[in-house]
Amino acid sequence: MSEKTHNEIFQRNRRWAERQVAADPDYFNRLAEQQAPKYFWIGCSDARVPANQILDLPPGEIFVHRNIANLVYHIDTNCLSVLEFAVNVLKVEHIIVCGHYGCGGVRAAMGNTELGLIDNWLRQIKDIYSANSDMLEAEPNVEKRLNMLCEMNVRQQVRNICHTTIVQSAWKSGQPLSVHGWAYSVRDGRLRDLDFWADGVHDLDAIYQMLSFEETPSF
Repeated sequence: MSEKTHNEIFQRNRRWAERQVAADPDYFNRLAEQQAPKYFWIGCSDARVPANQILDLPPGEIFVHRNIANLVYHIDTNCLSVLEFAVNVLKVEHIIVCGHYGCGGVRAAMGNTELGLIDNWLRQIKDIYSANSDMLEAEPNVEKRLNMLCEMNVRQQVRNICHTTIVQSAWKSGQPLSVHGWAYSVRDGRLRDLDFWADGVHDLDAIYQMLSFEETPSF
């Protein structure tokens, strides 16, 4: 980063801070208080998909985790740590997995070009494609097929979140918590509710439902 670019970024920050205070003198004092968001957003790292702007919410109203292609892996301690903090400390009421149409990560997973380390990260999307190949390949339009896979990926990540001990423990304790799958279009700025959600262990396939020791059937 050149010194000119570096200075410009800090100047932009100062101008932004000054505008906020001019519009609302107590803005930063309120923001400095403990955050209490109701929403936890798991989205793509794509710079065109900023959660606060999309939802028209001020800072402090939504807790955010982003990665390439909005993936949830059960061995990703980064994502799981953020999830645990959101559920157990912040007590969020809604977890939103938001993918976006035309996602570059999903597009890369559809191809066979070797990209490097990211190929390992995107492997889960290839698994989703493989499991749904008949349906996907019945769609001749590549862009429509890509967007179908984007939606399938969101649905799978909703399942993955619900399968975690973190979310299931919250449900078993009676904590109000729901998990939603959405998709965003960078072409029109609109969110689509995929009507794929869960608010309790009862929404999961039996094999994924974790029971306490007392509930475990004897054999």
